[in-house]
Amino acid sequence: MHAVILAGGLGTRLRPFSVTIPKPLLPLGDKPIIDIILTQLSYRKFTRVTVLLGHMSSLFQAFLGDGSKWGLSLEYVVEEVPLGTAGALRLIQDPAENFLVVNGDTLTTLDFGRMLSSHGECAALASIFCARIEEFVDYGVVEFDGDRRLMAYKEKPTSTYYVSTGVYALRREILRFDSGEGRLDMPDLFKRAMKEGGAINCHIEDDAYWRDIGRFDHFDAASKDFQENRSRFILDN
Repeated sequence: MHAVILAGGLGTRLRPFSVTIPKPLLPLGDKPIIDIILTQLSYRKFTRVTVLLGHMSSLFQAFLGDGSKWGLSLEYVVEEVPLGTAGALRLIQDPAENFLVVNGDTLTTLDFGRMLSSHGECAALASIFCARIEEFVDYGVVEFDGDRRLMAYKEKPTSTYYVSTGVYALRREILRFDSGEGRLDMPDLFKRAMKEGGAINCHIEDDAYWRDIGRFDHFDAASKDFQENRSRFILDN
């Protein structure tokens, strides 16, 4: 199975941490996040991993090497200019018919292999791992009509949403919706495919943990969760 790790971002929201260390190389305890992802991919029987790089690419290559540490065949693609989360995929030589894409700042317990297998069994061009998020509002929320008369009053409500996690299973065919020029992010690729009648699937696993580390509070929470329950994320081969 083939997986792609997106690791070319600048990590601006985590500065100054990310000034000298790229975000996917920041440690959660004693283990960089990209190390955790590669360990999980190996456990789920992936064999080929393409790492898409940009910012400080030499640090990744020095740390990851050829992938043998994880029993993986590792290949690197370096963006000369930022191409976006979908545009960078055009640089990959011979992607698999179905392949996984995961942001390099993602901490999750999702079974990557099961998601890719499930995607391969459906007719969709892409599957998005969607996580349920509960958003608490620490105020009384009011609703009013056009005359500003109160219609409803909800004291400190909690709303539930499903969000895109930055983990995708893609059918190679979807890449034809990339014009091959300029920057292209994943949401735009999906919108182009849908406009032409292509199906995009939402993959739901409510029992799977997910958190990105793109903000300081998220990074702190992910570090705490990983260190308190390491065996939840690192499974024995």
